[in-house]
Amino acid sequence: MILSFFQIDAFSSVPFSGNPAAVYPLQHWLPDTQLQAIAMEHQLAETAFFVPSGSAYELRWFSPETEVDLCGHATLAAAHVLYNELGVKRELLQFYTRSGTLTVQQTADGLMMDFPLIPIEKFSGNQQALTAALGLEQPPVSIWQADDILVELSSQSQVAELEPNMQALAQIPTRGVIVTALSASSDTDFISRFFGPRVGVNEDAVTGSAHTKLAPFWAEKLGKTTFKAKQISKRGGQLSLEIKGERVFITGQAVRFSRGESTLPNA
Repeated sequence: MILSFFQIDAFSSVPFSGNPAAVYPLQHWLPDTQLQAIAMEHQLAETAFFVPSGSAYELRWFSPETEVDLCGHATLAAAHVLYNELGVKRELLQFYTRSGTLTVQQTADGLMMDFPLIPIEKFSGNQQALTAALGLEQPPVSIWQADDILVELSSQSQVAELEPNMQALAQIPTRGVIVTALSASSDTDFISRFFGPRVGVNEDAVTGSAHTKLAPFWAEKLGKTTFKAKQISKRGGQLSLEIKGERVFITGQAVRFSRGESTLPNA
């Protein structure tokens, strides 16, 4: 069996930055074990698969280790493939996912995704183990939790200089750990990094889903609902955010790095 795929750099307008995702347009679903094996083979933070469903699409995301409930950059990548590689002309793309129905539309600034806002609450886990795994010598400003843990530090430089112990961090019971601070730049509101060794991604380049928690966190602190955000991983990426009710609209650009074919053994 031959499957076509695209590798897309999401949250960037140029290759070699942003967050890479493999995207597989499928006509029907393959067995879950095969989807997971494909994602493992690519060794990217996420591999996205979609199947037509009426005028919409069923969309699933896999890290090298597991299927995930929500992924922003791979959703952006899938939308880019539909609009720019497959020539879909719909004004609004609808994706049926494990996190409900998500939509993406083209705007003057890029592709805008409509995601659920994820509320956070005070962290109730082992703070000492978490700060030790992150390599922090001083306690963080605050710690919060949802499906990810959100750690607020006092400065961008403190976030940038982090060198977590990934083996220890993988023992923390969470999908990932978001570390954030106010931006040191006047054109950006806040910055972040995302570590997910527990799901096979030591540091994610740009994590759209993390901003469904970061947006309400910074809205409460800054008293505003629109933001410019930057994830300061080695590759880096930029996002525009807007909160409307219980939704977070995340806008970013994407670019194709490559396209190819995968050969799968016949069932």
